[in-house]
Parts: sequence; structure tokens; C-alpha cells
Amino acid sequence: MHETTALLIELGAIILGLGILGRLAGRVGFSAIPLYLLAGLAFGHGGLLPLNASEEFVATGAEIGVILLLLLLGLEYSASELVSNLKTQYPSGIVDFVLNAVPGAAAALLLGWGPVAAVALAGVTWISSSGVIAKVLGDLGRLGNRETPVILGVLVIEDLAMAVYLPLLTALLAGLSLAGGSLTLLISLGTVGAVLYLALRHGRLISRAVSSDNPEMLLLVVLGLTVLVAGVAQELQVSAAVGAFLVGIALSGEVAEGAHNLLAPLRDLFAAVFFVFFGLNTDPAAIPPVLVPALILATITTLTKIGTGWYAAKRAGVRTAGRWRTGGTLVARGEFSIVIAGLAVGVEPRIGPLATAYVLILVILGPLAARWTEPLARRLTRKPAPAAPAPAAAAATASPEVSASAVAELPVVEPPVAGPPATEANDAAPSHS
Repeated sequence: MHETTALLIELGAIILGLGILGRLAGRVGFSAIPLYLLAGLAFGHGGLLPLNASEEFVATGAEIGVILLLLLLGLEYSASELVSNLKTQYPSGIVDFVLNAVPGAAAALLLGWGPVAAVALAGVTWISSSGVIAKVLGDLGRLGNRETPVILGVLVIEDLAMAVYLPLLTALLAGLSLAGGSLTLLISLGTVGAVLYLALRHGRLISRAVSSDNPEMLLLVVLGLTVLVAGVAQELQVSAAVGAFLVGIALSGEVAEGAHNLLAPLRDLFAAVFFVFFGLNTDPAAIPPVLVPALILATITTLTKIGTGWYAAKRAGVRTAGRWRTGGTLVARGEFSIVIAGLAVGVEPRIGPLATAYVLILVILGPLAARWTEPLARRLTRKPAPAAPAPAAAAATASPEVSASAVAELPVVEPPVAGPPATEANDAAPSHS
């Protein structure tokens, strides 16, 4: 079969299969991410039917998927919102990092994977899935809840932290020296700071330069600018994902809204291709050996994420029920965890299977935790109703008031004859009745 013909057939089958899986996930009420990962496992290396002709194209599509995921995430927030969230939510961000990154790093060290893999696995367990959580909030009708801004604040801090974490991880994976890694980190921080400054001070000018009444022109300019910046960022060892995120932050107002509407279908398509590609590069036979560590890690980090949400919501003055909902909603992991694992598999191939199993577990458990954490916590913490007292005990502890039957049996006492008015001393004397 001609190579181009085989590419078209495989690519058409992949896209059609993704559409069917997405529809099935929508009917069940779950995220489609685990189904995409399973599809990649089924048709990848060591799977049922390896796809060879389309592998290179799917790899490029996966890169575009990561770029679009981060671009549209950046379009959701303005620079002023990011700065405000940093000022108010940074203690919650610190708690989030400590509670959820440390278990991943400790697991990598216990498995003997080394410090670089520990940094990578810490990111896998640290970052919640913004895409899954946003969908869950919409599906459960909680977008207007008191705790929702707290959830979004934690997610924003995690996304901003990626602007520092991803360049650092990229430098470590590339084997750069301390000086080279420090330079990469400084470049990243300088770039983030410059973009935030430009977005705060000159965001309207940037948006006006990109703006167009023609949807086709707007799509081409925004997409071209994003891919260009992502490529330059990759060349500077900053990370293409961070470059795309910064482009999204720099755009605001009607331009951001219009670009979001135009690019959302492309994001959904290429993001699905990205998850499939990650599954394609993971051998299914490598998952069973890491399934137990993945389950243990998923259990621990589910509890730590619930603790993170509780703390963040408590700081914001949210009531107890909202605190449990916040913690349960933050449990899901997804796109960022896979992005980080995809970067790290070149250094430690075993991270791929572990991250795949881990994300599969939590992307399924996440929507369940968001729905049931608060009712379950309310049931477990509900105080038992006091038992009804025994008849004798009830009589002993009854009010000293006299019953109606006892009143009927009391002798009738005639009222005293009116006498002289009571003295001040008599009024002040205690009553003995």
C-alpha cells in the first residue's frame, strides 16, 4: 500500500475512533482522557495493532496539542487576575506543592530512579488537571459556588508554577550544568516577568495589534504567533508549553474570547491526539509491574489533594461542606501530568507506564471524588443521635415542674388576707417557695 494512502487510512481511523470514544465518555459522564490513553495503549508499541504509517504525524500533532492546551488555558486568565491570585492564594499554593509533590519525589527515590526522575514524578503528582476539573465543575453545576474561585485560584498558581518548573525540568533532563540550568531558569523567569509586565501595562495594544473582524485572519495570526513563540521558547530551553501559556496571558478582552471560540475545536482534536500519542509510546506490558506503586501513590495523593482543598477553602472562609467539595474537586490529574511524564521518559522510561497508570486511576476517580467527597465526609463526621432515656432515668432527670396530676392532688390554700405592704427588706429577702 502506498505510504500516503496508509497514512490517510490510519489517521482517519484514529480521528473517527477518538470521536466515538469521546461520545461514549460523554454519555457515561466521565472524562474521555482515560479512553484516549487506553486507545493509544491498544494500538501502540506492544499493542494489538501498531500504527506505523501515521506515527510521525501523530507525534507532531501531539506537540501542537500541548501548545493549544496551554494557549487556551492562558486565554482564560488576564494578567491582573493572575497577579491578584498570586497575592491572595500563594500560601495555599505552597501547601499544595508540599503535600502533593513530595509523595511523587519520595516514590521515585524509593524505586531507585534517581534525583532527576524524582523531580519529574513530583510534577506528575503535584499538578491537578485544569481541563478535567473545569468540565466537572460545569457538569455538577458548581460554577457559581462559593468555593469555585478557591479551586480556580489553586489551579492558576499551579499553572504559573509550571512556568518555572518546566524549564527547570527541561534543563535537568538535558543534563545541563548548574550554571546552564540556572541560566535557563533566569531566562524563563525573565520571560514570564516581561510578558506579565507587557500584559498589565500594554495588554490593550497587544490585543489591538492581533485583533481582526475576520475570523480567518484572527485564527491564522493567533495560531501562527503561538506556534512561533513556542518554537523560540523551545530553542531557549524554556518549554514550548510555557511559551504558549504566556501568549494566552498577553491576549485579553474580545480578542481572547474570539480566539478561544475559534481554537477550542482545534485544541480538543490535537489534545486528544496528544493523549493517544502518549499511549502509543507506552508498552502495555510495562504497566502491570508498576500498577501497585501507582495505586499506592494515587491513594496518598488523593488524600493530600483533599487536604489541600480543605486548607485553601478554610483560608477563604468557606464553610465545611464547601471545603470538602474543594478538596474532592482538585483530585483529578490529567494533561499536565502526561506532559511532564512525556518529557521525562527519555531519561527514565519507567516513568511513562507509572504515569499512565496513575493518571488513568485519578482521571476516573477525580469526577467521583468531586461528587461524593462532601456527602461521604458529612456521613462519617455526623454525630450519632443521643439514645432515648429509660423511664426511670427520664423521671430522675425530668424538669422540676410539677405534673398536672400532682397539681390536682395538692391541697387548696386560701390566699392570705391583704396586710400591710411588704417592706424593702422583705422584697430583698430570698424566696423559699
